[in-house]
Amino acid sequence: MNTFYIILTGMLVAGACSMIGCFLVLRKMAMIGDAISHAVLPGIVIAFLASGSRDSIVMMLGASVLGLLTVFLIQLFKQSGVQTEASIGVVFTALFAVGILLISMYASNIDLDLDCVLYGEIAYVPWNTVTIAGFDIGPKALWLVGSMFVINLITIGMLFKQFKICSFDPALAAAVGIPVAFFHYLLMSLVSLTTVASFESVGAILVVGMLVVPPLTAYLLTERLSAMIAISVIAGMLSAVSGYYIAKLLDASIAASMITAAGGLLLLAFLFSPRHGVIGKKLRQKRALTHTAAEHG
Repeated sequence: MNTFYIILTGMLVAGACSMIGCFLVLRKMAMIGDAISHAVLPGIVIAFLASGSRDSIVMMLGASVLGLLTVFLIQLFKQSGVQTEASIGVVFTALFAVGILLISMYASNIDLDLDCVLYGEIAYVPWNTVTIAGFDIGPKALWLVGSMFVINLITIGMLFKQFKICSFDPALAAAVGIPVAFFHYLLMSLVSLTTVASFESVGAILVVGMLVVPPLTAYLLTERLSAMIAISVIAGMLSAVSGYYIAKLLDASIAASMITAAGGLLLLAFLFSPRHGVIGKKLRQKRALTHTAAEHG
């Protein structure tokens, strides 16, 4: 059952992150997950100082609030004319620095272990379980990331058309009466909550990687958004399964192996994609040259 729980948790993280990661790739905001992973540090420290507890639920609440604040500040800078990449860089470095200052000033003598609180390890998932009325209902991580997977699936499924128009043509969306700002913050809220819900259980590298790598793989393989989301989720889940067995074979980090497997799929798409692949482009160029040479006899 331990193997089953680890693989299932990895698949749910991959599915939840890959689904919303497609919109981040289209909006050129792929690294916002990495930004949130650093920017939530002040929230963790403030939650600890306010509650005096290192309970993971309290820490996650503080991290979630700062994750949403990060998204708001990034958008504020972007609307002021700053490029998206610069906005992300400025906000996450500033908030991360504030978090370090707070630790050095108020919590320097406290064992505030961020590796345990936020940047977890997926191998420990089966041992951190939830008990209700004396009954063990399974790993907490499974319930957290499973809930976010369902929430993301329902939200995107119900509002797919609005998300699609806002991602490709915000001006058209505004013209037809779609509240672009609302859907932007709704998407960013899903990103923030999914990121924070997954961090504690599976580790930062897996979350950030799954937000970016499977969506990029899907982006190279199709030009339809619905197909891109489906391919991204499938690629992410396949990476989670194969990555676990790679880690077992090599006795290596499970999360890193899952992202390595995702990177392998991305490399295959980069090389062999019918439209965007390097080899496909070379073959088309060769055929075009052959055709031109034949015409000029």
